[in-house]
Amino acid sequence: MPEPLRNDVRLLGAMLGDGLVEFGGQELLDDVERLRHAVIAARREEIGIEDVAALVDGWSLERAEQVARAFTVYFHLTNLAEEHHRIRTLRERDNGESVPSSVAAAVEEVRAAGGDRLAEAIDGLEFRPVFTAHPTEARRRAVVTAIQRISDLLTRLNAEPGVSEREELERRLREEIDLLWRTALRRHAQMDPLDEVRTAMAAFDETIFRVVPQIYRSLDAALDPEGTGVKPPQVRPYLRFGSWIGGDRDGNPYVTAKVTREAVMIQADHVLLGLENACTRIGRELTVHESTTPASTALAGALAAARTGQPELIGGISKRSPEEPHRQFLLYAADRIAATRRRDADLAYGSPDELLADLRLVQESLVEAGADRQAYGRLQDLIWQVETFGFHLAELEIRQHSELHEKALAEIRAGGERSEMTDEILETLRVVSWIQKRFGVRACSRYVVSFTRSAEDMANVHELGASLGENAPVLDVIPLFETGEDLERAPAVLEGMLAIPAVQKRLSQTGRRMEVMLGYSDSAKQLGPASATLRLYDTQEALTEWAARNDIKLTMFHGRGGSLGRGGGPANRAILAQAPGSVAGRFKVTEQGEVIFARYGHPQIARRHVEQVTNAVLLASTPAVEERARAAAARFRPLADKISDAARAAFRSLIETEGFAEWFARVSPLEEIAELRIGSRPSRRKAARGLEDLRAIPWVFAWTQTRVNLPGWYGLGSGLAAVSGDGGDLTELKEAYEAWPLFSALLDNAEMSLAKSDRAIAERYLALGGRPELADTVLAEYDRTRSLVLAVTGHERLLENRKVLSRAVELRNPYVDALSHLQLRALTALRSGQVADDERAHLEELLLLSVNGVAAGLQNTG
Repeated sequence: MPEPLRNDVRLLGAMLGDGLVEFGGQELLDDVERLRHAVIAARREEIGIEDVAALVDGWSLERAEQVARAFTVYFHLTNLAEEHHRIRTLRERDNGESVPSSVAAAVEEVRAAGGDRLAEAIDGLEFRPVFTAHPTEARRRAVVTAIQRISDLLTRLNAEPGVSEREELERRLREEIDLLWRTALRRHAQMDPLDEVRTAMAAFDETIFRVVPQIYRSLDAALDPEGTGVKPPQVRPYLRFGSWIGGDRDGNPYVTAKVTREAVMIQADHVLLGLENACTRIGRELTVHESTTPASTALAGALAAARTGQPELIGGISKRSPEEPHRQFLLYAADRIAATRRRDADLAYGSPDELLADLRLVQESLVEAGADRQAYGRLQDLIWQVETFGFHLAELEIRQHSELHEKALAEIRAGGERSEMTDEILETLRVVSWIQKRFGVRACSRYVVSFTRSAEDMANVHELGASLGENAPVLDVIPLFETGEDLERAPAVLEGMLAIPAVQKRLSQTGRRMEVMLGYSDSAKQLGPASATLRLYDTQEALTEWAARNDIKLTMFHGRGGSLGRGGGPANRAILAQAPGSVAGRFKVTEQGEVIFARYGHPQIARRHVEQVTNAVLLASTPAVEERARAAAARFRPLADKISDAARAAFRSLIETEGFAEWFARVSPLEEIAELRIGSRPSRRKAARGLEDLRAIPWVFAWTQTRVNLPGWYGLGSGLAAVSGDGGDLTELKEAYEAWPLFSALLDNAEMSLAKSDRAIAERYLALGGRPELADTVLAEYDRTRSLVLAVTGHERLLENRKVLSRAVELRNPYVDALSHLQLRALTALRSGQVADDERAHLEELLLLSVNGVAAGLQNTG
């Protein structure tokens, strides 16, 4: 472990240990240390796993809960220390040279290809991260904010303060760690959708708003190192944030039209406050005097008009800023933004375009006066922020199930009494229309139809919207293809959409732009990870060809989760593994739950993440990269098909085994996860209890807890064995791994998932189901997959070529083991059916505490 990271972990760990002694005496710390040493010894095979279980079983339930809490808090602190080390590493790498997978590196590579490719690539560049409320963030907001305060103190402590300041910082650090220890680690009240909206706003307030202009500046500097900040930027805003939070009602009865309206207003309040503060700050700092930087005729005229309309306001500003016209006008603009937030019609801006016009007026005046640095510095940053966020912050997207539209339309056509659901769908469309009138069409026009089966599903939504007459919204209806069968019929559905008049009209308005969403979660749950990956690739390939034939600018919206079992993994590598031509400079993806704060919770990490995505999008769209991928895909396609068929057969054979759903519920904390209250949405789509009704997030979350991680690898071993004869001739597989980005990403992700698994502990979970034949099947596939993945990649051990990740996983695993043993104690007792009522509550609390802790330790839920 790098020394600075080791020092941070030791410091935070020691302070937590001192806090445990203060809370529960030396005995509590001793018990925590006994378990820590025991799990490390078990990893080294110095003691047996049953010895660790005996230690845990010997404690009272109260003591077991305290130990589980201690390990969970330790993981929160370790995660924080690792984040600080990532930031430290990013700073050390920033030495003025081109950093791998940075924006500058991509610009260099595309520029080297020659021609007009760089200008074309920059002009067409788009990255659309869409925040969703999918419940994968297991931490309470109170815990997140407590960790943030500890983070701020650690940052200041690492800045080498003086002795007295250091002593005070350490005192406060101990106070905050003690507070984290005493804070309830899980939610005891159910979240509602607006809680989820407000939680996501924290990432915007603390990070995203400030980072966006830095990212644009970075790209502009790469394009024109001498000109950035003194010339008009070559970069147009290419980031467009979206959100499903408060708009996604598929299976969530708590997301209503009223909630959608309130979600937009919360977003607007936050972005307008951010713009107001930025404009005020820049205005106060822009102290250029009339004598050195005279106002242009246009700016002087605008100030005179403002004085006529708002004499008291302009008079007060002029008094505070005499003979500083640029400053005066920006402070006036800040007051107008504040009025927009207050909905003061006399002073408010009618649209973001009006604000942009005012800011550009100031910019042009500064340029005319020769103050180019003032024109293209902080003022340009503000212009970029307005262009990116408007007055709505993120483009709110609606999602609803296709069946409900069909039923609603049938009721409307029948002309009789309407159901509550039909009224709610129509009211939602009215709210979309209201949002568009208030904030512009861009603020809310996308309507995602889940479980799309045919073009008629798209036509139904357009017809529902048109039924509102004058209140009809402008709609971009997006098909979502989730199952294997749906993915196969996607091109035919899009072909049918071209015949819909409303779609034809919208295509003419948008320059023939269309969007399609691909679901990773349900396809993986249905087909298994290997077969789903290849099916998604085939779909992208077919859709790319369809779009080219029909002169459509198609954006593929990737519905990825944070976990590997739901299409997660490193974003830049995933982009480079897409079908050739499918990216075309545009990338749209869901950012879910825990991923939002992992990727956007800190400014430097957020900037690095967006730069990595930008790098991959630019490179994936170059002819050279596309041609290499196309050649590899053509060469290894028969191999992939053979892997896919065998992998899918193995996966389906397992989950279609009679009684599998009941067995899965017994061996995992599946049913108990709902008690974590990590989101407003129910864990099942319907009241039915079958596996098909279970959402993908609890499916993945529960398998993660068992240390099996089955959704990330199951079936791949059988697929590889079908080609190699269980490890015989690996030549072609190794060549595919080296040459084909899709295949290498598939194996690398499986390797990562296997590294976070633990066979010995998984065996204990699987034994709870009372079906030894199912447990043996799962473990045999684990052994087969692990062996063949290592053989094909040429690695001696898992993650051998990824030292940083390997170190993090290896260091964490023993501590995760401790929580798994505590969880197994609770789960075993609860599954026995022989628990006294007075013990049940304690066992359930221990179980949920350990679930929270394992999620923190593995940094993964669903």
